[in-house]
Amino acid sequence: MNDPLATARTISAVSARAAQLASIPSFRRVDAYIRASAARRQGHTGACDFTFGNPHQMPADRYVNTLREALTPQNDQWFAYQTNGEAAREAAAESLQQLLDVPFRPEDIYLTTGGFAAIALALKTVGDPGDEVIYSLPPWFLYEPLVLEAGLVPVKVKINTMTFDLDLDAIEAAITERTRVVIVNSPNNPTGRIYPPELLLRLAEVLEAASLRIGRRIYLISDEAYNRIVFDGLRFHSPVEFYAHTLLAYSYGKTHLSPGERMGYLALPASMPHREQMAPAITGLQVAMGWVYPNTVLQHALPELEKFSIDVGQLERRRDRLVEVLAGMGYRVWRSEGTFYLYVRSPIPDDEAFTASLARNDVFVFPGVLFETPGFFRISLTANEDMIERSLPAFDAAMKESRQ
Repeated sequence: MNDPLATARTISAVSARAAQLASIPSFRRVDAYIRASAARRQGHTGACDFTFGNPHQMPADRYVNTLREALTPQNDQWFAYQTNGEAAREAAAESLQQLLDVPFRPEDIYLTTGGFAAIALALKTVGDPGDEVIYSLPPWFLYEPLVLEAGLVPVKVKINTMTFDLDLDAIEAAITERTRVVIVNSPNNPTGRIYPPELLLRLAEVLEAASLRIGRRIYLISDEAYNRIVFDGLRFHSPVEFYAHTLLAYSYGKTHLSPGERMGYLALPASMPHREQMAPAITGLQVAMGWVYPNTVLQHALPELEKFSIDVGQLERRRDRLVEVLAGMGYRVWRSEGTFYLYVRSPIPDDEAFTASLARNDVFVFPGVLFETPGFFRISLTANEDMIERSLPAFDAAMKESRQ
């Protein structure tokens, strides 16, 4: 006999929030594509993997030795509970100040388990349930679940797909009385665009005027996971330089191409008003969100890790090789200014069909639909040189097939 209560219990076994996260179209597409690609790559030693920003060569000796030294205990409290370690905060603040020429205090650095946690921490620090969060498409594909998990409402705006610049008019038009946060990602994943200072200054002016108009402060979350991965001698500019109400999220997993070692931080500039009021709220959230501090070994290693990075020149050479060859084949490829990625126009409107044609030849990329921007595909420059050279015939064959 059917039990109405059993049915009700089945329906309510998963929270509404969890069900909402599981049903996000882009999130489900990412999961499905990852599973399908992994299944196809399994057992294919010749696969050319351009999907995630994962390493495809052995890590640098200096990185390994730094972790090894940090693992060796210097006292009996070496592996004790660790929150925001003083030495780690000091090193991070000094390095960030040198990079941006903006003052940061060690006590305004909040260490997190990677950039994920830093963004989630920022959202929950300034946002209340129902508040709106504006971000631009194509986005990092995990903004939406992070926003929804925080009880906030994602508001998506398009960018200029010719320049990959922010559309400030679209951002301004999207602001309502419920707007609390605008997320900016520069250098941008997936486009590789670094937003110029004049654009960031205009964005700051838009946010300041809008805050006054709606009668509440709009905060900017600056996702700067790649702010050390910059090409062609360009200088990176952060929104922090132009808008004091900016919370900066950073990840060491990019700087050292070690995404499995989860360490990052949320930083407040010294110019941020009310940061003393924010401090107890942020530290309380660090605990309440599940002790989202990096483990002790990574915190001990951080002062040394701040002194070096992966070989950015090697990434730049890979970019140059792919841009030159793909453009020669007829691809419309934008010369990325930073990050691990190239964002390329698909030769046919159906980017999933096109990436499937590449996959049949064991070349794996992410279609633009995963970034809510159909008609493109993303290539990760963390693939090694051998993969790049072996992939070129497949890219050429796929382009020729698209013209038939």
